[in-house]
Amino acid sequence: NAAPAAPNAAPSPSGGQTGLPSGGAPPARRAPPTISAPIPPAPPPAQALTPIAPGAAAQGPRRMDDFRGARRETQEGGRTVFTEPGRIIIRDPGGQSFIRHNEVDRFRFGARDIRTQQVGGETRTIVIRPDGSQIITVNGRDGQLLRRIRRDERGREIIIIDNSYRDPRAFGGFYVDLPPPIIRIPYDRYIVDAEGASPELIYDTMLAPPVDRIERRYSLDEIRYSPSVRQLMPSIDLDTINFETGSWEIPPDQAAKLQAIADGLNRAIARNPREVFLIEGHTDAVGSDVDNLSLSDRRAESAAELLTQQFGVPAENLTSQGYGEQYLKEQTDGPSRINRRVTIRRITPLLNGGTASLPPPPPGTAPPR
Repeated sequence: NAAPAAPNAAPSPSGGQTGLPSGGAPPARRAPPTISAPIPPAPPPAQALTPIAPGAAAQGPRRMDDFRGARRETQEGGRTVFTEPGRIIIRDPGGQSFIRHNEVDRFRFGARDIRTQQVGGETRTIVIRPDGSQIITVNGRDGQLLRRIRRDERGREIIIIDNSYRDPRAFGGFYVDLPPPIIRIPYDRYIVDAEGASPELIYDTMLAPPVDRIERRYSLDEIRYSPSVRQLMPSIDLDTINFETGSWEIPPDQAAKLQAIADGLNRAIARNPREVFLIEGHTDAVGSDVDNLSLSDRRAESAAELLTQQFGVPAENLTSQGYGEQYLKEQTDGPSRINRRVTIRRITPLLNGGTASLPPPPPGTAPPR
């Protein structure tokens, strides 16, 4: 069932806001998970690691009903673990649930070749594109993502994600509990509705700085699973896309509405090739929490796939995560189209600790403005 609506934020003495209005924002604080063990790694890719031709039709089921029969439930160390094609869902004893999937699946579209190498204790999956550039995903012995690297056709490398950072203060290595940020900007600039936003506002939001101080670097897992960390960055609700109940397909008439989002992403990534954007998937409160986590995760991945395949947004600069019914925009237990949505958030400053991440301009050129 849906959580009760959160009260509106009260102004702080500094003129900012100490809490966050409901409107789809995460709750101000969230109890930490009750298990300190790390979240298991993402499952192996749902299909064999072979390239998929550009424009190829999606394969396999496209509705939640098709997965329930393939889902398996086990108990592991006090946790309930659900496995289904392409996904693993972990529910801790306190009732909180987390979902993982393998993003290498998304890099297969348009690839020329895919190779896997063992280098010491690391596994490297190398996706080779027609122009000779490569996307290298490096996983450690435990299967956890360590780095994501882009190597161009001349052999020059850019580390897009360095996930080797671990802070011992993170609960279980993946959860961080921070005080709610002080929001000093108008709320409609903190969570922007894409439908009424100009292309320039969308672009400005994609490059907006954190709303509060970032104390340190955060790993990708800490960002994915810690709402108080994600709250440090503004977001854009893609309210131009509303999914049908139980589905993660994006109809062609709605897909075209992503043009301004894609243009903003491509412009931001051209400015800084190290930018990383998180695509977040959401559902309404109808159905089980396990179904909704799986559904929302597939919605986020579907949006990321579409942005790459139809609009040319580099797949390696996107990451996706589902949150089920945890963050309702409309507080209702019933069906709600506006709750079946995706959100996009720039997470580069969270990954690099807020340090400047723009590469130096070529000699003789002016820095980007």
